Amino acid sequence: MNKNDLIDSLIEEHDLTKAFARDLVESVFRSIADAAQAGDEVSIFGFGKFRVAERGARKGRNPQTGETIKIAASKRLKFEPARAMKTALNVKRRAAKKKKAPARGRGR
Repeated sequence: MNKNDLIDSLIEEHDLTKAFARDLVESVFRSIADAAQAGDEVSIFGFGKFRVAERGARKGRNPQTGETIKIAASKRLKFEPARAMKTALNVKRRAAKKKKAPARGRGR
């Protein structure tokens, strides 16, 4: 699902105009990005947390030449799903494991 699919989903589910749905989605993304730039954690109950993680400077290797290079420190946005989201994602897998073929009787 991409941003346009999300907008279309809002339009169908809530009978909104395309412009209004687009503004809503962009507003939510902008709010998350603004909070991340400020270093704040965004926690959405039942969905998960967005937080800024810092990576320290490190040494790497140029794969073409094998030369050692310095990689600068950086920040990135990490997402950690909520427990409810993890459970919902893994329901099908657990259900599939429980459905086994019936055991055959002895003597066959």
